[in-house]
Amino acid sequence: MGRRPTEAGGRPFWILVTAVLVSCPLAYLALSTALRRPESRFSAHSYDGAWQEGRGAASGDEDCCRGQEHLELWGAAVKWGTDHKFNSSRECCRACKSMCGEDGPCLCNSWVFCGDRERCGDRFGECWLKKQEDVLLPALHDSGKKVIWTSGLIYGKGEGIVGLETDYGTLRIKLFPDCAPHSVAYVLELLRSRHCAGCQIYRAEGRGYSWDTKGNHISDASFGPPYALIQGTLEAEGFLFKKSPLEACPALTRGSVAWVDSGPDFLISLANHNEWRRAYTVFGAVLPEDMDIAEKIAGLETKSDVWDNINVLVLEKPINLKLKRVADIGARES
Repeated sequence: MGRRPTEAGGRPFWILVTAVLVSCPLAYLALSTALRRPESRFSAHSYDGAWQEGRGAASGDEDCCRGQEHLELWGAAVKWGTDHKFNSSRECCRACKSMCGEDGPCLCNSWVFCGDRERCGDRFGECWLKKQEDVLLPALHDSGKKVIWTSGLIYGKGEGIVGLETDYGTLRIKLFPDCAPHSVAYVLELLRSRHCAGCQIYRAEGRGYSWDTKGNHISDASFGPPYALIQGTLEAEGFLFKKSPLEACPALTRGSVAWVDSGPDFLISLANHNEWRRAYTVFGAVLPEDMDIAEKIAGLETKSDVWDNINVLVLEKPINLKLKRVADIGARES
């Protein structure tokens, strides 16, 4: 049961309103500061994948349909672009999504669109819908500034799930390539390399008395500390993380996996953080049935630390991570 502060009693209404207006921005400011840690100690070669090219924009983008410019994915065509044209990449993406049922894999799991009128010429608007044999290892035909195509991936039910393996169990994460294509591209590149030495979880803060077991904020409770999250890094030794552009930034909910700033540090939210500004790229979500593993990690021994004058809790023993494929997931997703 949550611990509640004493009631406000007969305080004037304007005082209560002022307190609310001030508390939420301060909570976000404190949290933003508290998520930043000193620069990574790893020196590494640059991660220079062409999949990282292009720029994203921040928004809630609840109906996500984003792709990567200057990228041409290969694969068997389920609809030929020569007689299937649209005015925007978003429309092309939606056409691919429309071929996904409520259960099982999608008939179309990738799309390729030509959207540069000058460079595409007669091919402008072509929307090729394709089927990848392996959604975690999509077939790449070409990439780089010379490429006139924009491409994207779509993951259906049970598809696009990777595992963060820890000593306490494997956190299965559903990736969101339609919302955060550049971020997911990095995760897939890391997965392809079969190398994640240096990836770890180093911070753990439980829900305390502020959020219930479903992640809902308890009325009148504070917004932390503790901040109801676990935090780590996906910067592997040998990979210098190239800052990801800001992509879709919905409100963080229980299970959300998001970059801190532009990465490579990331967080897994243990609560619904509607009080935080929508400023974090969410590139995946932990499957609901695996959140007990995240809660277990949040309950491990920690020690106090101070980051930019903010008190945080870091793990006594950071947890090493292995990134792996999770095949044929039949479990219910969020």
